[in-house]
Amino acid sequence: MTLETKKSVFVELGKFLGQFSEKESAKKSDVLYNDIFFDDFENLIHLSQSHNGWYTPEQVYFALKSWAEALTVENIDKWLSQYKAEFAQNEGKEKTVALILAGNIPLVGFHDFLSVLITGNKALVKTSSNDQHLLPFLAKYLIAVDENLKDKITFVEGKLENFDAVIATGSNNTARYFEYYFKDKPSIIRKNRNSVAVLNGKEAKEDLENLGEDIFRYFGLGCRNVSKLFVPKGYSFDGFFEAIFKYQDVIHYEKYANNYDYNKAVFLMSNFKLLDNGFLTIKEDSSYASPISSVFYEFYENIEDLQSRLETDSEQIQCIVSNDLIENSITFGETQKPQLWDYADNVDTITFLLTTK
Repeated sequence: MTLETKKSVFVELGKFLGQFSEKESAKKSDVLYNDIFFDDFENLIHLSQSHNGWYTPEQVYFALKSWAEALTVENIDKWLSQYKAEFAQNEGKEKTVALILAGNIPLVGFHDFLSVLITGNKALVKTSSNDQHLLPFLAKYLIAVDENLKDKITFVEGKLENFDAVIATGSNNTARYFEYYFKDKPSIIRKNRNSVAVLNGKEAKEDLENLGEDIFRYFGLGCRNVSKLFVPKGYSFDGFFEAIFKYQDVIHYEKYANNYDYNKAVFLMSNFKLLDNGFLTIKEDSSYASPISSVFYEFYENIEDLQSRLETDSEQIQCIVSNDLIENSITFGETQKPQLWDYADNVDTITFLLTTK
């Protein structure tokens, strides 16, 4: 398969995914193999919550929309254009790459899966027990579009064997196991990361409403979800609570509500000082990783010192959100809309796959 062929296959997948919407899915006549896959995939979307209680239709549809928007000719070309020399040098050098995927949010491992296949390698995939159905279904669609992919994609349930490199995603604890177990293989090992927002009190209500999207999308389970706020001394959270009130329906999801009740009770029994609006607690804490239904906050004296702090702690941070208060920060409301060239942990997966021997 040439690179152009592989690109075209994923563009077709993007067209397929673009048909599915929370408001109303619409089958289009120009999308390949809809007669085989459309209805079954719509059913799978609505079954996903029975497989994983966090995978509500709303969250799955959002993930699919994000990938549909990413998998266009323009985006794929822009993404891969910087690697022309590496692709030329790597031509014909196929590797089998083991993928150990997380399952915290729908299709969280799709970028690694895409990267392995687009670079001409084989994917040996071990899905998370929390997300065992969506990616295998999409793999079947890709194979239907081009049967040459049949020999490039393998899903395994047991021990991973006969591979040349590995990309593994997990917690800080599992990362230690991965680093030991795969010490003799080229690898990318991903650990826990969290995202932060830096506020100065001058944000518009719309900014704070968009920050709510960064906090509550996927119920806060992703590494790109904001779990920590940095605010200036004397900051009033009244405007923040007013702006995020539009997300109050999150408390109607049982799993979220259970976490809210439990974590609030733990905080109160420990005599921690909390601010609470009935569906989110915020607590002053130096940690970056807050529990579900809670966001930590910390006061800062000046932006320059905070910039240095965040640079020092960069290996714990996935995204920084602000109105250009911090270098390389992103806009409010955009954390869960990464581009193809926005790499997890800032590790260039394509370079790794094309240059690893």
